[in-house]
Amino acid sequence: MTTPTILIIDDDSSHRSMLRTILRGWGYATEEADDGDTAVEMVMERAYDAILSDVRMARMDGISALREILRHNPAIPVLVMTAWSSVETAVEALRLGAYDYLAKPLDFDVLRLTLKRALEHTRLAAENRELRRCLEANPDAGILGRSHCMSDLVNMVNTVAPTEATVLISGESGTGKELVARAIQQASERRDKPFVTVNCAALSESLLESELFGHEKGAFTGADKRRDGRFKQADGGTLFLDEIGELPLQLQAKLLRALQQGEVQRVGSDTPLTVDVRVIAATNRNLRDEVDAGRFREDLFYRLNVIGLEVPALRERRDDIPVLSSAFLERFSLANRKEIKGFTPQAMDALLKYGWPGNVRELQNAVERAVILCAGDYVSERELPLAVSAVLREREEADDAPGPSPAASVGSVSSGPANPANPGQDSAPGLASGMTLEELERAAILTTLRETGDNKSEAARRLGITRATLHNKLKRYDME
Repeated sequence: MTTPTILIIDDDSSHRSMLRTILRGWGYATEEADDGDTAVEMVMERAYDAILSDVRMARMDGISALREILRHNPAIPVLVMTAWSSVETAVEALRLGAYDYLAKPLDFDVLRLTLKRALEHTRLAAENRELRRCLEANPDAGILGRSHCMSDLVNMVNTVAPTEATVLISGESGTGKELVARAIQQASERRDKPFVTVNCAALSESLLESELFGHEKGAFTGADKRRDGRFKQADGGTLFLDEIGELPLQLQAKLLRALQQGEVQRVGSDTPLTVDVRVIAATNRNLRDEVDAGRFREDLFYRLNVIGLEVPALRERRDDIPVLSSAFLERFSLANRKEIKGFTPQAMDALLKYGWPGNVRELQNAVERAVILCAGDYVSERELPLAVSAVLREREEADDAPGPSPAASVGSVSSGPANPANPGQDSAPGLASGMTLEELERAAILTTLRETGDNKSEAARRLGITRATLHNKLKRYDME
């Protein structure tokens, strides 16, 4: 794995030296610039994993450098350091696109945590770019996901696909069982042969028998001509039987015969037809329980379950949600002729926290809806379905429930000086000259929380920062 490289921008050589020593001690590589002009030139020559920049410098200041850097590479996370400016300057940096800002003298624990999160942001952005490249190169790419359970599933698919074994795919509705079946087909020697699907839950018993095995002319009312069944249509290829647990017992016996002998009989015919078909079945039921309950033949279960694959629910593979969401965003943006760049942190937070009872299918529908409703460059929580965005409100209520909130104890903002003897008190310090940056920031946060009725999402919006950043600052000032 490549060592992340951090660009340090500071005209104070001793401060640069201190940062270089600390960052290298944490395992990062570093490069340095002593002014904004030099930094902009360096960024144009190579892509850094993150930038740590001072605000006040003799030549190009940090705000101007930030503006130029993000104009060239808007994806790079920039952490701004300041010891002299007001809260307004730091907020301006955040509004221009800085990832976060740090107050001097630096709290090294905060620096390390913030830098770790910024580099995670860089990693996810790089993964999404790679995913987009892969999707463009192969729009019919199969199973998406980088979690351990999905990696294990893909390995099993690649192992099983070249064989002729019957496969039983289990998993909840919406997990992508048919996608797994198609991936097996595409990796097998039958890839150029038919892939035929039958939903065993969609038809009555009489129609399902004809659908599977075909019928002769006159076999039943409405049978005005002979018809090949799905087994015959799939001859030489693969037959995918979805929701196999819904198959009636009488048809289970006929399916078992077809699997064991490679023969089928049309309804109304006494002549068997030889077929060469690989069967892949899928179910959202526990077939072992169905066997015990007498609703599914045990011999058919064992015949189908030569190789058993389990597709995990989306809630069990949350690491894949950003990858899947980005893939769906790319697909539906293209289909709807939009150029949406991504998700806001709040929207992705909601996607990650939601339970997804409908699994990947529900996520796909949610992203499609969001793309259609989105009028800007990024999907926000407002475009997500109410059930998904509600997890943010529920978390806010949970966060706000215990004990008195910081805003509740603020009272009116004084116009007098701050109380330096007790900076941790629960009243908002007045905005007076000579206050430290920390005191100004604390006052701004508490005042904004009071004005918004302690609505942290709205307070973060007014301050120009993310809700996660607001929580970090509340924690930093022991105000949570």
